[in-house]
Amino acid sequence: MEKKKIALAGNPNVGKSTVFNALTGMHQHTGNWPGKTVGSAYGKFTHKNSEITLYDLPGTYSLIAHSEEEEIARNFICFSDSDLTVVVVDAVCLERNLNLVLQIIEITDHVVVCVNLLDEAKKKKIKIDLKKLEKELGVKVIGTCARNQVGLEELKDSMVKCIQNRFSKILKYDPILEEGIEEIEFFLKSRFQTKMHPRWLALRLIQSDENLLQEINVYLKEDLKEDKLFQEKLEQVRKKIEENGIPLNKIENKVVISIVNKAEEIFKKTVTFEKEDYNRKDRKIDRVLTSKKIGIPLMILLLMVTFWLTIVGSNYPSNILFDLLFKIEEPFKNILNFLKLPSFIISLLVDGVYRVLAWVVAVMLPPMAIFFPIFTILEDSGYLPRIAFNLDHAFKKCSACGKQALTMCMGFGCNAVGVTGTRIIDSPREKLIAILTNSFVPCNGRFPTIISIITMFFVGFSNTIQSSILNVVLLTLIILLGIIMTFFVSKVLSKTILKGVPSSFVLELPPYRRPQFGKVIVRSIFDRTLFVLGRAIAVAAPAGLIIWMFANIEISGISILKHCANFLDPFGRILGLDGVILMSFLLGFPANEIVVPIMIMGYMSLSNITDFSNLLELKNLLVENGWTYITAICFMIFSLFHFPCSTTCLTIKKETGSVKWTILSFLLPTIIGLILCFLIASGLKLFF
Repeated sequence: MEKKKIALAGNPNVGKSTVFNALTGMHQHTGNWPGKTVGSAYGKFTHKNSEITLYDLPGTYSLIAHSEEEEIARNFICFSDSDLTVVVVDAVCLERNLNLVLQIIEITDHVVVCVNLLDEAKKKKIKIDLKKLEKELGVKVIGTCARNQVGLEELKDSMVKCIQNRFSKILKYDPILEEGIEEIEFFLKSRFQTKMHPRWLALRLIQSDENLLQEINVYLKEDLKEDKLFQEKLEQVRKKIEENGIPLNKIENKVVISIVNKAEEIFKKTVTFEKEDYNRKDRKIDRVLTSKKIGIPLMILLLMVTFWLTIVGSNYPSNILFDLLFKIEEPFKNILNFLKLPSFIISLLVDGVYRVLAWVVAVMLPPMAIFFPIFTILEDSGYLPRIAFNLDHAFKKCSACGKQALTMCMGFGCNAVGVTGTRIIDSPREKLIAILTNSFVPCNGRFPTIISIITMFFVGFSNTIQSSILNVVLLTLIILLGIIMTFFVSKVLSKTILKGVPSSFVLELPPYRRPQFGKVIVRSIFDRTLFVLGRAIAVAAPAGLIIWMFANIEISGISILKHCANFLDPFGRILGLDGVILMSFLLGFPANEIVVPIMIMGYMSLSNITDFSNLLELKNLLVENGWTYITAICFMIFSLFHFPCSTTCLTIKKETGSVKWTILSFLLPTIIGLILCFLIASGLKLFF
């Protein structure tokens, strides 16, 4: 069986991952907002006696690489020796998508263009002459509607054939630049054999793309900087270009203008509209959702509705899970007794590991099962880019990047996912700002804790609609405090250790689309809910063992947990908290979900975690141990601002490659939380 290696490229929001899923059968995440894919996934399928490995590259608008996603896509196409590159484009937004197509055709002559979402174009009365487009580009063009399986067989046939396209100089640059490209191209042809078109390679070398040069050196196994003849020739060409009125730092602008002009020319020849105002409906909606006056209030209202649905919807299933999981405990213990394990091992496994796992699952699963589908619907409908658009101005005021709004939204589900999402940010400086401030928005693991405190101390236990709405309003205010602090700290960082001006950020507002609710549910559960839950369980199991040891190993008749809490208590009182609370946060470093159960253990001097799903009983316990409204406020503030969990810290270390930035990301929110707690506790004690 013949084996083929094929790259799948395209802009964000063109249905590229849907094509990938339809071809490979894998449940790769499909999103509808820019920068969704930040790594390359792959899948395999067979067709006509060929085994095809398909690589889903990051969605990118350009291969003139400025961000990680652009570099990943460019380097794979250039240096992976793939047999074919399939470029997926959106039939509704073809002109913009052609920019990437033209760049890829310059790199390789094994290209197929997949014009996807033809059904969307038909609805908007857009007609595309695929044959004429094929003639203009000089590559095979296939029309598809991937989500309906239309055109995929023809696409598979083209992948098997991997026909070499006729290569012609589709893009024409400034005559002086063309002359310089030809000179370097001739030199490269005589020295190196490569699948890359030497014309494209010559242009990039003239532009002095250092990152690309490093990749070229590795690929060619030669250091072009050490090649004196080549360097002399390159300098001669650059000097001639500058002498003829094109500064080297303006070459990229000239290239981009040529690409845009050619894309517009091809678009006008191949696309016709029955209705020139085909996107009028989208623009009408945008005038409301992105309005300066009501865009932000509507966004906050939608946030409140999302949290209200999450809170109200998760209460009942959470109680059921608590009952079910704690009923399983006794049979589990009987099995271990039957196996005649030592009593302390049984206690460690049941009272330590199992109870922590049960608590984490019961607390996390119901809210995530509601929050993530809602989040995915907003993503698929095209609303998330509008959120970034609304917040872009505020982030620029902080000398940060508007894309940080997207990574901040991802942090509501999981801060580790939000940190990974910062790969969509081009500037390393702005990426660091986004990483350092991502934990200022509460992740799914912190929501239940904050909601419980709001219910117990500020709303009450009434089951009325009014009380649930008040609960949501207070929760939203807490979250807005985190967002405001994100802006403030971003501004401080950009004026101190991460000085700089905001980079330009062109954000695409994709068409509004009706979410496919069946796929939303499947993706929400498998790609997000179970993924995050699995991560929490993985860290909760060893955490349960450590917590059990702290609660059961005694020194002078007092548990290690109690010793540590007593030691921290004076410091905690200054902050409006106490030693048990501080110790609970420290032991809850593996997962935020276990802070409350550890706190209950400390107050009750228990050797294991106890089910306190009844909030009235929990409030009585807290009040008996000295809790006041001041304690509750400071506890919520510290829940919002404290060190990120262990998984997030490991992700930060991986993304930054630096222990220094990881430590700073740990200390920054913690110091802010400690200062705020001290100020609030001191201020409120003066009045009460």
